[in-house]
This record gives sequence, structure tokens and C-alpha cells, in this order.
Amino acid sequence: MSSNAHQHNSMREDQRSEIQVGEFRIRAISGGQYWIDGGTIFGVVPKTLWQKFYEPDAENRILQETNCFLIETDTQNILLDTGYGTKLPEKFRTHHRIEQGNWLIENLKQIQVSPESIDVVILSHLHFDHAGGCTRFNSNNELQPTFPHARYVVNHLEWDIANSQLPELKGSYNPDDFSILEKSGQLQLVEDREVILPGISVRETGGHSVGHQSILIESGDQGALFAGDVCATAAHQQMAWCMSYDVNLLQTRRMKTELLKLVTQNQWWLLFDHDPFCPALQLGE
Repeated sequence: MSSNAHQHNSMREDQRSEIQVGEFRIRAISGGQYWIDGGTIFGVVPKTLWQKFYEPDAENRILQETNCFLIETDTQNILLDTGYGTKLPEKFRTHHRIEQGNWLIENLKQIQVSPESIDVVILSHLHFDHAGGCTRFNSNNELQPTFPHARYVVNHLEWDIANSQLPELKGSYNPDDFSILEKSGQLQLVEDREVILPGISVRETGGHSVGHQSILIESGDQGALFAGDVCATAAHQQMAWCMSYDVNLLQTRRMKTELLKLVTQNQWWLLFDHDPFCPALQLGE
């Protein structure tokens, strides 16, 4: 896709649902699909270009996936992002063609992974399509953490901005997605380059949101990068292809260039949070 990189392998094209990065097994788990205006996903890029990759429907919407990634070690289950969950209002679901169901939990169940067995949830940021699955309503209509035994890892700047209630951020964050995590004692706020557990660290990128972070997975001489919304699909590998939602477009371009260079030089896997056809590519020079 990009001028300085080419793919070696693709997770879905070669029919593999998982990749191995040293000691880590990584699987893409759908947190649900939705349809959204193509222009919002590709910003200044003309429709004549982006529609070659993602065909829009009659209302100019394109299919998007919420790829959450399950990382398994011998002792722990780590989940990257949580999809949009089950709390979205009917009108919103209709507009975005979202079907009923707890997709993340159902898809985890298919591979014999229960919510109780998730040890760590690392969030790239707190927008609805990444953090919505953090919580759910129980049978008494009380909000509860979806993963009762997990620590939820959030960048401290992201936490502050998501809870700021600034009028210009109206609609950007839904407090029900994450507000109870502090009360339940499961919230872990982190800084740039913090190690979450051996081999897994976060990189504060900003750009898309104030405290957006990408996640690095390293084991031996192998690695993978979950870029989050800094590089949401395979098409976004090109520097100028960014979302119109980005709060700091130049920062997104800057960090994407830096991270893709790291991935390409080391022949790592690049994990895409929104690509419905290709959740991961292995890049190489």
C-alpha cells in the first residue's frame, strides 16, 4: 500500500485466524461491524480514490469492522479494545446498520474464552467503537464491567479528556462505557512507553484523540503493532489518508510515519482495528 512497505503475509487472505509473535498468540476477534460515511473515515482523500478499496452503499456508507485482538500467553489473556458493546440507542444502531447482539462476547465464546478469563484490557482510546464493550447492563439494568477480573489500561490524557465534559467534545465519549471502572478498582492509567506486562507496551500517539495510544507486542526478534485509529485500515498506510475525526491531523501523520517505519524495518505485523477484510499485514522492506 505505502511507497516504503509491502506485505509479506495477510491474516485473512491466507485463511489464518491467528498469528504467532514469539511467545504471543494473537487472534482478531470481531466486536461487531457497522456502516459509516466513507468521507469521515478518509478525510481529505477524494471518494474516487477511497472507493476503490471500500465500496460505499447508496448512502455513501462503507463497512467497518471493530477488530479487537486477543493476545494469549501461557498464563494470561490480554484484549486490545472492546468494540461498541450493547448500549447503543436504537436510532444510532439503525443509522449505522448495527445488528443486535454482544458480538465481542459471542465471538470470544466461540473460541472458548469467557469474559471472566480476560486478565488485561488495553484500550487505544475511549471512543464508542473501541470502549463500548468495556461495560454492559446486567439483568437488573445496572452497569457493570464486562470483564470482571481484568485491569483496564487507559492513557492518562485520554482518561482526563474523556471525563472533562468539554462542550466541544459533546458526543465524542459516552461516560457509561468507562466511568465505573475507577469505582470498581479496575482502572490503570498509564503514560507513554509504559510496559503493561513483559513484551507488551504502549506508545502515546495523540493525533486521533488527545491521549490515543498504540500497543506494541514484542517477543524475541518478532513483533506486532496495534496502531489503533492512527492507521485504521490497510488503506490508511499512506501518510495523507487519515480520518476526519482526528483532533490533530499533523500529529496523526507524524506518528503514523514513525510507527510504520518501525514496523517495516523490523518486518513486524501491523494490526488494523477497522479493516473488514484484512485485520493484519506483515510488512517488510
